[in-house]
Amino acid sequence: QLQLVESGGGLVQPGGSLRLSCAASGFTLDYYAMSWFRRAPGKEREGVSCISSNGGRISHADSVKGRFTVSRDNAKKMVYLQMDSLRPEDTGVYYCAATEYVCAGCLCPEAEQHYWGQGTQVTVSS
Repeated sequence: QLQLVESGGGLVQPGGSLRLSCAASGFTLDYYAMSWFRRAPGKEREGVSCISSNGGRISHADSVKGRFTVSRDNAKKMVYLQMDSLRPEDTGVYYCAATEYVCAGCLCPEAEQHYWGQGTQVTVSS
């Protein structure tokens, strides 16, 4: 059974940090670019960060550059999103996604992602 499971979400104060994890099972992570998306309340889902299959290419949305870091450990079938200096506007449900496609700039559109996790809630509030 092919599955992605996110964890690590929660409630954090502005300026705080969280580390999200995405565990893959049922398939080899080595051949997939991995991305993080988020859906803020009342908004469409948007791409946040991407890391290529071998980790050689990384991209972040402008809104999170310098604050978020994406990484992966293919041997452990894990992908991570380190989120620092969190802001209230970072609040939302965060999803990890996997694609076999290679897209310019790393991040492929939602329609080109092959697998999705169920999401983990991140709330940034005082």
